[in-house]
Amino acid sequence: MSVDALSRDIDFAAIVAASGDAVVVSDPDGTITVWSPAAERIFGFSEAEALGQTLDLITPERHRRRHWQGYAETMRTGVTRYGAEVLRVPALHKEGRPLSIAFTVGLVRDGAGAISGIVAVIRDDTARWDEDRRLRRRLAELEAEVAAPA
Repeated sequence: MSVDALSRDIDFAAIVAASGDAVVVSDPDGTITVWSPAAERIFGFSEAEALGQTLDLITPERHRRRHWQGYAETMRTGVTRYGAEVLRVPALHKEGRPLSIAFTVGLVRDGAGAISGIVAVIRDDTARWDEDRRLRRRLAELEAEVAAPA
């Protein structure tokens, strides 16, 4: 069955609302236009707080310049490698605590085929990131013990 045929029978808003992963859509300028319940759970901002804000809301200040350069390049070229590759980056919770998120993006096009925004499907990866960091530290400790003269 084609996507067009499915779209007549499926309520996409219900799918977004039911997803365990956050669904965030932003317009060509990076203004948030869709903020799913999972985005609220992960980032702490309500839909009312997030809609109309830029992605700076969840982007750490030290990463914003790079983020916006990549965003502008994607909007200009219509190409992103993160449709299939998972991007892992730091993010911010409403309370100011750091998060590690993993996500893919897709380009949203209007009826004429012009890019009208970007959709990101986001997972909170903080626990995995913290565990990886703990394991790297432990490995470094063990390697130091082995390398130390007896």
